[in-house]
Amino acid sequence: MKHHLCLAALTCVLITSPALAQTAPQPMISVSGEGTVSVPPDVALIDGGVTSEAKTAREASEANNAAMGKVLLALKAAGLDEKDVQTSRLSLQPQYVQSQGSKPGPNVVSGYRASNRVNIRLRDVSKVAGTIDTLVSSGANEIGGIHFMVEKASKLLDEAREQAIADARRKAEIYARAAGVTLGAPVSISEDGGGMPAPMTFSKMRGMAAAAPIAQGEETLRVTVNVAWSIKAAP
Repeated sequence: MKHHLCLAALTCVLITSPALAQTAPQPMISVSGEGTVSVPPDVALIDGGVTSEAKTAREASEANNAAMGKVLLALKAAGLDEKDVQTSRLSLQPQYVQSQGSKPGPNVVSGYRASNRVNIRLRDVSKVAGTIDTLVSSGANEIGGIHFMVEKASKLLDEAREQAIADARRKAEIYARAAGVTLGAPVSISEDGGGMPAPMTFSKMRGMAAAAPIAQGEETLRVTVNVAWSIKAAP
């Protein structure tokens, strides 16, 4: 009986010991690092279109189609490729007014509003002002905004990634010295998405019917990495 008890106890130790070893957390320091790179934009996105109003839905649609047709022809004549002009919104909505009379009643339809918006991709950012002038002069009465961007941002972010790793190591070494330990090898590295600048809004676009100067400046591309280093006792 005594031998059976010892064997059972030894079996229990052999079974439970690996489980205990797996659950023990590995000592490490986890930090995040950031890197940035500034580059000139190589693509501009312009949102514009035509809104038309008429008494009937058919009249509003026909007027809008005719006006938008002129805009598209003007963009094509200006050298834009058809693949770089894409419809983003097409709508036809009734317009209401409050009913007239001595007693208030339900609103009544006063007419219809048709809208056709397009997104224009410019692969030459120096043509932004001229394209806006083409839009407005050909009949577009809505300019939603401009968004400058970098088309091949991932490759350009390589420099920022190196900066981010160096920044993370700098922080980790500060923590290691303060804690009296030394850094080992990286245990894990992960990357957060890079941030892109916000587009220019419509309020900033007012008064740009003429070929106003556009300053595209530079875009700041940003990347953040999360790195965990193993640690060991200082010698």
